[in-house]
Amino acid sequence: MDNLTLYYSPFCPFSQKVLRYMENNNITLEMKDTNDPENRGKLVEVGGKYQVPCLFINGKPLYESDDIIEYLGQNAK
Repeated sequence: MDNLTLYYSPFCPFSQKVLRYMENNNITLEMKDTNDPENRGKLVEVGGKYQVPCLFINGKPLYESDDIIEYLGQNAK
């Protein structure tokens, strides 16, 4: 499986959408809460912008909750 890290905010409805999908499908992966300034800084440094949710796949960012859910549905089971 790919190296996956999800950057999210617990207050973002799009992040919540991805988190619900993961919970309903028993998907676990590394998670980084962007309320932590260190995580937020790393997201901007590597991804180039502050947008959540963001799934890093082998170090490359994937944005948009629907795209993340589609990727997880095809690759994380």
